[in-house]
Amino acid sequence: MGKIKIAVKTPRIDMTPMVDLFFLLLVFFILTATFRPEEAAPIKTPMSTSQTPIPDSHLVTVMISKDDKVFFNVDNGTDSTEHIRANVLQAMGSNYKIKFTPKEIKKFVGLASFGLPITKFKDFLNAPDQKTREAMQVGIPIDSLDNQLTMWIRFARTYNNDMVFALKGDGDANYPVVKKVIAILGDNNVYKFNLTTDLKAVELPSEFIIK
Repeated sequence: MGKIKIAVKTPRIDMTPMVDLFFLLLVFFILTATFRPEEAAPIKTPMSTSQTPIPDSHLVTVMISKDDKVFFNVDNGTDSTEHIRANVLQAMGSNYKIKFTPKEIKKFVGLASFGLPITKFKDFLNAPDQKTREAMQVGIPIDSLDNQLTMWIRFARTYNNDMVFALKGDGDANYPVVKKVIAILGDNNVYKFNLTTDLKAVELPSEFIIK
């Protein structure tokens, strides 16, 4: 009597559920992702070989453009529950007798760096488009009679005393302005801060190059 041969089937994995899961995750990340807003001014930082990383959260950045305008940015903390930006804006408004609406505060939280007098902030936040806001960026006052940069720094530290500070200056900015900004940081007991630079490639001497 002949033997009965059992047909051997090649194992097959159904990839359909995995593909569905992939597209589901892709759609989720697209819907929940937030685009980083544009900076107030283009700043070409000097070259440096330093590779010290700057933290992504709890960071205050003071920027100086090539035309010596001063800009400021404070992040919203590790998550939205800290409300650092909203609290800082409300404190500035209270100090200068300006009342911001919840809509204006929400708009401010979603913006990046800024550089204009606080008295122009309501018009800035209610501007119809980005181009109009850019035209209003004339720099934060830093003179002795109206040193608003000091107040932004002070209130930023009020809501988080562990803030890390960074100074981002354009390579063509005038030294007296940079010196004044550093002095303002010192007046607010900020003696330690990061200098934001572009990484410069280090050229090795010819004797160290393997041919």
